Amino acid sequence: MSDIFVCGTGAVSPAGWGMNVFREALQSSPHVENSGTGVSPVRIETYGQDARATIEIPAKELARPGNAPLRVRQVPPPNPRPPFLTHARLRRTSPIAHYAVSAALEALGEDASQVSSGAVRLGVVYCALSGCVNYSRRFYDEVLKDPATASPLVFPETVYNSPASHLAALVGTIGINYTLVGDPGTFVQGLVLAADWLTDKRVDACLVIGAEEMDWLTAGAYRLFERKIIYADGAGAIYLKREPGKHFAVRLDAVTDSHLFSNNRGRVEGIRRARAEVNGSAGRALLCDGLLGLPRPDRHEQEAWENWRGTRLSVKKILGEALMASTAWQCVAAVDALAQSAYDVADVSVAGTNQQAIAARFVRNGI
Repeated sequence: MSDIFVCGTGAVSPAGWGMNVFREALQSSPHVENSGTGVSPVRIETYGQDARATIEIPAKELARPGNAPLRVRQVPPPNPRPPFLTHARLRRTSPIAHYAVSAALEALGEDASQVSSGAVRLGVVYCALSGCVNYSRRFYDEVLKDPATASPLVFPETVYNSPASHLAALVGTIGINYTLVGDPGTFVQGLVLAADWLTDKRVDACLVIGAEEMDWLTAGAYRLFERKIIYADGAGAIYLKREPGKHFAVRLDAVTDSHLFSNNRGRVEGIRRARAEVNGSAGRALLCDGLLGLPRPDRHEQEAWENWRGTRLSVKKILGEALMASTAWQCVAAVDALAQSAYDVADVSVAGTNQQAIAARFVRNGI
């Protein structure tokens, strides 16, 4: 993938709306440097910048009927309210659409006007696991209570590809637009799909977006597998083109195969195989892993990457578990660290919830 470049990033997270607050949240939490010698990891400052006061993203309680509330990290209300929310397609949409559109527009930057004018053929790859669960729960709740009065206006927002459709209408693109549904590793597969479209010249540029929204159904379901999990929501976006952007010098260097697993042993082996396909990075290397800071869900990835010699950043320890959005955040954080010239190479490791282990490598252009 030597000719696929990252030309923009966008993020919505529990830290707030936009890359600035996303970056500040990660920079305020020291990375971990592991020498690979078995010595306890050493905490170091991130992105090569001065120490800052730690930004706390406190967990809040999310009510659920008939049970104790859940601890979650939720995207705060935007302040000020983004202008795009007044668009007719977004007035009654689910939060996941707001998050996806906001991250996508931020990643697009100045190119948004060229897309609208038709000067840039934009492709969209939108990735989700839970999707528009808010309106799905609301619609089925109405159906169960009284099918005769269930609102048909709610149903369109239950469809997985509705956020991608809203985004296309907002920016005025009629280019190819796919929605991928799968476990969190699917976002990395979305990068491959976008790269294929660009290589085949089916599009001039492509957005890859991963998003999830908050609901007690999803948060409660995940808690069945890990009681201490702190569920989160938000979105991340990567903007890819065939040539470097004005403000970025980051290249998508490699994406591994998807290594499937069906049990605990297969999970570790899958992560190791993915690592073997991207590892061997020279120079200043960063690993954006998927660790949560919880022993049981972290054990397989910890074992597979135990002798990593570079610096580590665990985005989910800071922001929470947001499924597809978390993988998008990992990739956005990797790209942003390279764009800040803090590292030469950044690997992203994704141990999916139930399907696959996969990894990606980004490098500073010229490395």
